[in-house]
Order: sequence, then structure tokens, then C-alpha cells
Amino acid sequence: MMSGLEAALAEASSPSWKERVRAGRDLASFADAPEAVEALVGLLLDVEDTAVTRQTAEALARVGTVAAVRLIALAVVEADDNQADWLQTGVHDALAGPDGVPDVAAACRKLAQAPEEAVRRGAAEISAWTGDTRC
Repeated sequence: MMSGLEAALAEASSPSWKERVRAGRDLASFADAPEAVEALVGLLLDVEDTAVTRQTAEALARVGTVAAVRLIALAVVEADDNQADWLQTGVHDALAGPDGVPDVAAACRKLAQAPEEAVRRGAAEISAWTGDTRC
């Protein structure tokens, strides 16, 4: 029997956008697992369906850890304009939800000190989306 991580990783490469959306939501809780990183960034930059991009970004923003927000930051710097719009929408969806996600801004502040320039640039962009100007 497959673990939750293994099942979500398998769904991440599905031809079905609905399964990829589910994979993005399920993998978000594994953002700190090295084996999930590539799949999550791929889902954030999904070229076939913007729902995958939006909902994966929302799920990661809801997790709100430094590891989760780092993946969004990496995707932001690789995204084309359309993908960036949907990444931003996903983050806004998480922030506007009933629980809100104050951890995103805090994670961006930590990522502003990251050794990788791409992560710092992406974190600054996400920080601007959250209205936090401290990065």
C-alpha cells in the first residue's frame, strides 16, 4: 500500500488536472520533504491548467512554513506573467480565507536572508503581495 506522500507524488504527474490539484493540496504538507520539492514546484508552474497553479500556491501558503513559502518563491522567479498572476491569486486566496495566514509574511522575512538570490527575489515579491514591506 502506498503512503500518502507516494500517492500524491504519483498524482502530481497525472494527465488529469483534477488529480494534479489534489496532489498539490496533499503534497503541501510535505513541503519540507526533499522528495516532494520538485513535484511541488512543477505543480506551481503547471503549464496545462491554471487551477493547479492557483490551488497548489494556496495550499502551500496555508501551510505557511518557511519551506512551503520557499517553494512558492522559487516558482515566482521562474513563472511567466500568467503563472505569476495565478500564484499571487493562490496566495491571496489563502490570506483571505477565514483563518488568514499571517505566517506567510514571517516566512518571507526569513527567506529574505536565504543564500539563494532566486529565493530572496521570490520572497520579496510574495512579501509585496501580502502587504508586508519589511523585506
